[in-house]
Amino acid sequence: MSLFDLGGKTAIVTGSSRGIGRAIAERLAEHGARVVISSRKQDACDEVAAAINARHGEGQAIAVAASISSKEALQQLVDRTNAAFGRIDVLVCNAAVNPYFGPMAGIADEQFRKILDNNVLSNHWLIGMCAPQMVARKDGSIVIVSSIGGLRGSTLIGAYNVSKAADFQLARNLAHEYGPHGVRVNCIAPGLVRTDFARALWEDPKTLERATREVPLRRIGEPDEIAGAAVFLASRASSFVTGQAIVCDGGATI
Repeated sequence: MSLFDLGGKTAIVTGSSRGIGRAIAERLAEHGARVVISSRKQDACDEVAAAINARHGEGQAIAVAASISSKEALQQLVDRTNAAFGRIDVLVCNAAVNPYFGPMAGIADEQFRKILDNNVLSNHWLIGMCAPQMVARKDGSIVIVSSIGGLRGSTLIGAYNVSKAADFQLARNLAHEYGPHGVRVNCIAPGLVRTDFARALWEDPKTLERATREVPLRRIGEPDEIAGAAVFLASRASSFVTGQAIVCDGGATI
């Protein structure tokens, strides 16, 4: 059996109707996992699930819309996953928000709270809903998609970076708590990737040139280039890896 085989596993991926989340869901399915596509809009989720089912067979994916800002919606996501597939083996907390660009002195309290609530607290909620069954089976993998922003300062996305640094610590804390029960918790830290979410950072040619000038690979990433790290962390290939952050940034942080 391949170290990367995910046959018989069920994975929830939040924010998976596009970008990095979609790429992760597609690659998990390619390696045999049944995947639950989730984002705010049901029609967008339906489209991705249909594409995965067309490629890998009916029943490989289902679509469950859920806003990460709603604890009730997240619980429904978990309940519907259990009803459809009977278990949750892998959780990928990918969805995040960033409603503010600029110096932190200018951020409104409600914007800062929204960032922290959606990027940190919602992960805490969803992990708490999925982990008990993993603990009971003494097996499971939880992946938080953080960012290299959590490793660096910024005058443009400082509040977002604060939330992503908190995600690193959330993973470390939970790795300690769940590790004795065979459940692993890790982060992926992408650099700048060509997604709609990061469009403000790469769409302008001058901004893009500045962002890639000293990156060893001299370019930004593509969503599918992050998916491999998620497959690794979801699979037996990473069975001795927990509490870690895998940086996928073309070398930007070195």
